[in-house]
Amino acid sequence: MSTTTYRTCPRSGLQFEANAEKLMIANAFVAVVFLLIGGVLAIGVSLTRWPAIHWLQADTFYQVLTAHGIDMLIFWIIFFEIAVLYFASSTLLRCRLATPNIAWLAFALMLIGAITNNVAVFQGGSSVMMTSYVPMMAAPSFYLGLILFAVGALIACFVFFGTLVVAKRDKTYQGSVPLVTFGAITAAIIAVFTIASGAIILIPTFLQSVGIVEKVDALVYRTIWWAFGHSSQQINVAAHISIWYAAAAIAFGAKPMSERVSRMAFLLYILFLQLASAHHLLADPGLSTNWKVVNTSYFMYFAVLASMIHGLTIPGAIEVAQRQKGYTKGLFEWLRKAPWSNPTFAGVFIAIIGFGFLGGISGVMMGTEQLNMIIHNTIYVPGHFHATVVVGTTLTFMALTYFLLPVLFRREVISPKLAQWQPYLFGLSMYFFCLVMMGAGTLGVSRRHWDMAFSGNALAYEWPGAAYLMMGLTGFAGIVAIVGGAIFVYITVGTLLWGRKLDTGTQSPKFTPIPPTAPTVAAQTYGSAGFAAPGTFVLAMVFLVAFVLYYFINWKYLSTLWGLS
Repeated sequence: MSTTTYRTCPRSGLQFEANAEKLMIANAFVAVVFLLIGGVLAIGVSLTRWPAIHWLQADTFYQVLTAHGIDMLIFWIIFFEIAVLYFASSTLLRCRLATPNIAWLAFALMLIGAITNNVAVFQGGSSVMMTSYVPMMAAPSFYLGLILFAVGALIACFVFFGTLVVAKRDKTYQGSVPLVTFGAITAAIIAVFTIASGAIILIPTFLQSVGIVEKVDALVYRTIWWAFGHSSQQINVAAHISIWYAAAAIAFGAKPMSERVSRMAFLLYILFLQLASAHHLLADPGLSTNWKVVNTSYFMYFAVLASMIHGLTIPGAIEVAQRQKGYTKGLFEWLRKAPWSNPTFAGVFIAIIGFGFLGGISGVMMGTEQLNMIIHNTIYVPGHFHATVVVGTTLTFMALTYFLLPVLFRREVISPKLAQWQPYLFGLSMYFFCLVMMGAGTLGVSRRHWDMAFSGNALAYEWPGAAYLMMGLTGFAGIVAIVGGAIFVYITVGTLLWGRKLDTGTQSPKFTPIPPTAPTVAAQTYGSAGFAAPGTFVLAMVFLVAFVLYYFINWKYLSTLWGLS
């Protein structure tokens, strides 16, 4: 066994193994760099989508949009998720990282791949968007960069699994792994499926780009690619929900209302969540109706059930913990007295509400074959996935970063007042951004065309004034959200550069085993009328009513388009 040291953080009591700590810092730092690059590119996208400004020309717009999508949806998020996997294994289980040299190899491959892909896009000739559909080909280095990145991420996942084996062998914990680690295992299992799917289709596409393979079938490409493209978001869902459980424990000492139910919900994710990728293929004529119906109804309902369980149990755990502290007046004193000035809690709670109401409801609606036809390839689709990827995942990762800066990076956060306001500025502007974008999409505004007015075309379509207004508001809200993101990058990088250094804590050559936890008090002793968390139950009912109403409105809208005679 290689020699290593363990640092016990004086603030949190967490124990960081030296190799894992360095890798977490490296992956998280590079993630923020790609967030910065993607944010700068978002300025061009927002100001071009804004009809009154319409800044970039078509070729530049598609180039910028390609890089923005890949840097944000793949590089920023997966680099950060690898840091989360190392944290959930080595740190939470208090064990050494398995094969640190191989973990550094994985990091190097990911970094080289990400840089290679960006260079290919900015050199021109590879503005094929994130989906990179064949037969529209990019430069070989475009695909090679993605393949190198995918191989590196896959290796990092196996290092994570190896670390779990080390923890089990060294008996650093007793009983089952913590729930947060269990959620990270879910994310890693989905990641292996996702990254393998990407490799299966990107390797032959790369071979086509260099002339070795004659062609890749377009329908096969789309079907397998979406097992990569959409399932990447399923990694995000499992990862950010794990962080939500962690944040509830950090901010409140909250325990899950039922660990068994929460673990079962994660298991449902492994079995069914990736099937949601089918909603990108509902307009494809090459896939059978039976396949579409099964994937987007019977099977996907289990994934929706899992998300609704998490949406009930995480706020419920917070409510139970708050009621234990004496905040028992009425339905919502526990929520009013929550630490809203703590950016970790505020960011997570804004993410939970936005992900559920905006991303979740719209995602289930899009997963219905008939309703999908209303908004397929409209600007509604980016509105939906900004609600999931940006409000849900990115805001959650930002919130976790505020906790990690003093604990992992050992620096006092600069500009604490600015840090308090940042989640609200970024999160609420993204709420508005998603809403007006989905509104414009409902009116039919195109998703992929750079000019919604089709200026100069003989058959130009005249949109209603509301569509132009909503796209203008999309551009404005996008710029405000970019400012919120820039503040986050300023706080993060500024903290690393000139934040006050904190006590590193004690060092030891051996881990301290996790003590066995005391049995939790039955949650049923709190709340009223037999409910452990009555306030959360009321919020869940509000969500259900919103879901039913929105579903009904879309079917009503569909009925006006498909008249019967």
